Amino acid sequence: MGEDDSGHLERLVSELDAHGLLARVVRTQSGRAFVRVINPNATSLAENVTCRQVPVPDHRDWYYWWSWGERMHSVDDPAGAATKVARVLAAVGD
Repeated sequence: MGEDDSGHLERLVSELDAHGLLARVVRTQSGRAFVRVINPNATSLAENVTCRQVPVPDHRDWYYWWSWGERMHSVDDPAGAATKVARVLAAVGD
């Protein structure tokens, strides 16, 4: 993880909060960090979002990643990433 990942994760937390989701940065014992996101209206709807660079030598941009390893969204647009997470965690009828 790079030194910038925490700042990117904190910006995502702020945007997720604005969507009415519960979000916080969690740091594991190994030092890796991720955002734990929960829909407060349906707590079984949750996701862990990580932040890392694309693992390609000549393309080192930072992205948010879904828990299943798929690249989600550029860190340059945390609001757009939060919108995607909110859509995935929306309860039926939201």
